[in-house]
Amino acid sequence: MWWIYALLSAFFASLTAIFAKIGVTNVNSDLATAIRTVVILIVAWGIAIARGELKGIAELSKHSVLFLILSGLATGLSWIFYYKALQLGKVSQVAPVDKLSVALTIILSVIILKETLSLKAAIGALMIICGTLVLIF
Repeated sequence: MWWIYALLSAFFASLTAIFAKIGVTNVNSDLATAIRTVVILIVAWGIAIARGELKGIAELSKHSVLFLILSGLATGLSWIFYYKALQLGKVSQVAPVDKLSVALTIILSVIILKETLSLKAAIGALMIICGTLVLIF
């Protein structure tokens, strides 16, 4: 079932790139990111409230909170740089280069999380890296 959610994520991520490119036209990229963030904030909290999941806040460990905050900071920085790149470049180049994050995630999962790297994942990451270099140069 996870792959259905992953495909939906990819589909909506592609729409994000298209809509963002249109949205940043003649708009400061930081302001565009701020607007996007408010929308996401409202939607995410709305879903959590509607599903009755706020009771889980009291059960969060300091460890979880720390890493959720770090994840939020990384997401925010990613969005800021992504919107700036979209403002300056073609979406058909920026979005695929942004997906270099897939290969970087594979590498970091091995280094930080000590996950096992399969040959298939290694080849896939290498192909993503090579494809990114083709798009950049």
